[in-house]
Amino acid sequence: MTGYRAALSEGAQVIVKVDGDGQMDPALIPYFITPILKGQADYTKGNRFYDLTHIGQMPGIRLLGNAALSFMSKLSTGYWNLFDTTNGFTAIHAKVARRIAFDKLSQRYFFETDMLFRLNTIRAVVVDIAMDASYGSEQSNLRVSRVVGEFLFKHLRNFGKRVFYNYFVRDMTAASLELVLGVFALSFGCIFGAFHWGRGIATGLPTPLGTIMLAALPTMLGLQLLLAFLAFDVANVPRRPIHVDLPD
Repeated sequence: MTGYRAALSEGAQVIVKVDGDGQMDPALIPYFITPILKGQADYTKGNRFYDLTHIGQMPGIRLLGNAALSFMSKLSTGYWNLFDTTNGFTAIHAKVARRIAFDKLSQRYFFETDMLFRLNTIRAVVVDIAMDASYGSEQSNLRVSRVVGEFLFKHLRNFGKRVFYNYFVRDMTAASLELVLGVFALSFGCIFGAFHWGRGIATGLPTPLGTIMLAALPTMLGLQLLLAFLAFDVANVPRRPIHVDLPD
């Protein structure tokens, strides 16, 4: 974030971030900045999963952990078209960087994911850039057992914020209604069904068919509504770069 501020103060047009662990080739920088300069993206990031022949270079624990984190990031950031979301090789247009509240960004390992969340709230277009990573004998300082709780909490927090901002504050669509009704119907069906299931076990009496249907129908309806909301959210990935319309 110190580097971003310094680049902005010096009048940079595109700001590139390369991690200092030796795993990223600076020769790829032109591939990261070209989509931004052409007005095709506001932010670009590396993706080490494009070429299947090179995935074998990634240690197994990193491969599994990255896949899990990428899926959680899709939910919390809203960029369903992206993968390898913890990748630190990135580029951003200066106009877009000025709209990011750097003092609110998470630091350390959650930085890149939180950046994507902030970018989605301003509807910035993000594009993956295929790249390879070189892994040596270095040991990662990331300990899954130490960050899993922190990451889960931050993903849930960002997901809640994103849904509230995009579907209830800035706009309300059919998806907003699907989400509210889906949560209500699913919650009612599960709670009502669990209550009568428990009472049936305690009393030893069979549950009436009508009671079973009264629990099953809202549950199925709630699931269908939530799936419809999810489909809308997947299709709602930002498509038009915002920096082309922002003032200098």
